[in-house]
Amino acid sequence: MGKYIAKRLLYGALSAVAVVAIVMVMIYSMLDRMQIFASDPSFSRQTSNTRETYCYAKWEQYGYLDYVTYQDWLTELVQKGELDTETRDKVASIARKEASESPEVAEYTAKFREYYESQGYTVTRLDAQMNGKRLVSGGQQALFAAKDKSLAERIWKYFTGLIFIDNIHNTPEVQGERGLTFTWHDPAYGGEKFSPAILGNGTVHKYLLYMDNQFPFIHQNIATIRLGMSYSVNTGVDVFETMTKTQGAYVKSTVSYPTGLVEESADDLHSATYVQGSHEISALNQARFNDDYTNVSTVKSGLSKMGYSFVNGIISTILAYVIGLPLGLQMARHKDGWADKLGTAYIIFLIAVPSLAYIFMFKAIGGAVFHLPTSFDLESKSKLMFVLPIVSLALPAIANLMKWMRRYMIDQMNSDYVKFARSSGLSEGEIFAKHIWKNAAIPILHGIPASIIFSMVGAIITERVYVVPGAGNLLTEAINKYDNGVIVGVTLFYAVLSVISIILGDVLMATADPRISFTSKGR
Repeated sequence: MGKYIAKRLLYGALSAVAVVAIVMVMIYSMLDRMQIFASDPSFSRQTSNTRETYCYAKWEQYGYLDYVTYQDWLTELVQKGELDTETRDKVASIARKEASESPEVAEYTAKFREYYESQGYTVTRLDAQMNGKRLVSGGQQALFAAKDKSLAERIWKYFTGLIFIDNIHNTPEVQGERGLTFTWHDPAYGGEKFSPAILGNGTVHKYLLYMDNQFPFIHQNIATIRLGMSYSVNTGVDVFETMTKTQGAYVKSTVSYPTGLVEESADDLHSATYVQGSHEISALNQARFNDDYTNVSTVKSGLSKMGYSFVNGIISTILAYVIGLPLGLQMARHKDGWADKLGTAYIIFLIAVPSLAYIFMFKAIGGAVFHLPTSFDLESKSKLMFVLPIVSLALPAIANLMKWMRRYMIDQMNSDYVKFARSSGLSEGEIFAKHIWKNAAIPILHGIPASIIFSMVGAIITERVYVVPGAGNLLTEAINKYDNGVIVGVTLFYAVLSVISIILGDVLMATADPRISFTSKGR
């Protein structure tokens, strides 16, 4: 069994990589990259030359290309010791027109062009856009170099960066000495509460290991998952963080900041990450923090996107199995009877009616007849808003389980061992309970892990209709906004869950039936 699982994990990992690679090829080679600005309000405010440079800056941020401005190149020369700051300041500003460039500036712009063209970059010079003697809005001159990244490079960089290991050399500057500090009394609780923690200086995360009252109670930031950056859905935030962070109203508590300031706040000090220069430029940060570990998330009352999808999915899955399996069993036991005919009609109805039409119909009935909430409200504490999404997910799943349970039971009823059992004098009840049910349930058991795990991703259509802030709704929102980073990240998440569900299903089936073996010896 161990060798089988290891082999399936390897093949599954390769399959997940292949799926994500195909999605990335489709997105980055077939879709117009200008589409990523479709929901970018900042883009619509850009004009003339500024719009073009804004596009290149964003394309670099989103991994499409490498982009270097003339000014960035000069700063790099200063850092390397190849240029003094006085000269850099003299040649940093290029003329409005290339033809009117000063000899000293022209010398360095020529070096810039020569160097980057030799590296395979395309160098672009944008002359100032003038309306007579007046510079038009956004018409500032610019000089930059850009080079598209190959798909192979992008795919390699994505997968090699999936797991981020934090260490004390990840930040450019620190206050004090780089290193790790272990404490029995977490300073986030004022330094009085017994709560072991490991803090870093020079790491991206301030807290590498800590404890709190949230499941699973012990948390770490030493190794974190990075699924890629969101373009527009949650701009500048990693996809995995977008899926796992809580939502809703702020939950305030008494917070003891590193400076000794104590106030009611929703800030989560355990989430503090490094932002260079943030302490110095902000009076608020100076009042609260002693260093540049100032970027903190907030505690909110609702669940995460994954949490909402999981709650809806797991409850609907439980309902489906609790209701669907007994009904399918009764349909099989009373084949061609009224229970079988009613169940078959229900199954045909759920299969025949398109999912979207069925969900909207059920939404209208639930709202008008039963006065149930027809959309999610993050500010609401009512549990009734879960009813319609859960039932909408459960009803098709019930029909599916009824169909397959009936089929498996009938297949077993026609088996030779059942005929032998009847001839041996066993009652129909004994035959069903001791033989038919056990054998028919084996393939059903195989689907349980998949049902549970896929409940974490939610139902895309259902979440969209009921405005559930879950993982499924996240994907549709990303598609609508051309947020390629989220699309790729969620695809990888789905692919990994698929692999895990298949393996767990096989293990559960083999555990339930000793006759099933995944070893060559067993075969």
